Amino acid sequence: MIMTVNEVFEQLKSLGNEKTRAINTKNGVGDNQFGVKMGDIRNLAKKIKVDHELGLALWETGNFDARQLAILIMKPKQLSAEELDRMVKSMDYAYVADWFNAYILKDHPEKEALREAWMVSENKWAARSGWSLTAGKIARGAEGLDLGKLLDRIETEMAAAPPEVQWTMNTALANIGIYHPEHRERAIAIGEKLGLYRDYPVSRGCTSPFAPIWINEMVSRQG
Repeated sequence: MIMTVNEVFEQLKSLGNEKTRAINTKNGVGDNQFGVKMGDIRNLAKKIKVDHELGLALWETGNFDARQLAILIMKPKQLSAEELDRMVKSMDYAYVADWFNAYILKDHPEKEALREAWMVSENKWAARSGWSLTAGKIARGAEGLDLGKLLDRIETEMAAAPPEVQWTMNTALANIGIYHPEHRERAIAIGEKLGLYRDYPVSRGCTSPFAPIWINEMVSRQG
């Protein structure tokens, strides 16, 4: 289905609902949203299929729902490293950032070079993406990474990092403890020392993001 930006906006507007808008607002999304359920965004993406140019145009609107849709209809490999860097640094919300990491950055051929640059970026969204990519690399074997130095950084930097960055730094910390037994004791000790997410509310049946609990729970499942 070929659609224009205006036609997409009409669709998103018709799909928006007050309950979803309220939830989004509570989670930090601003006024530039329609409040469309994730399932409805996915269904609209299936109708449009792939439309890279439309995806780029939707991204530029800055609209929360439009950016989620854009992520699903763009062709990641058609995005240059410069475009990815600009897009990541234009983020507004963690949810969109995480979708972007999962659907666009995860398998992009330039992701390693970007990861290295973002790991030392002062832009919080770039840093969040850098740590997210690093956490994934840790889980896949950590080739080329110095896990001891990463733990040093986490121990000294995470407490003062912006909340958006803390979340993916914490994922990297947990993944070191889960997948690399030789660093497990130190990873747990750092988690205990920092105490981040110790009292984080979790739904029944879900694992706490508090690193010591997270690590021990996942290791017990490996058994």
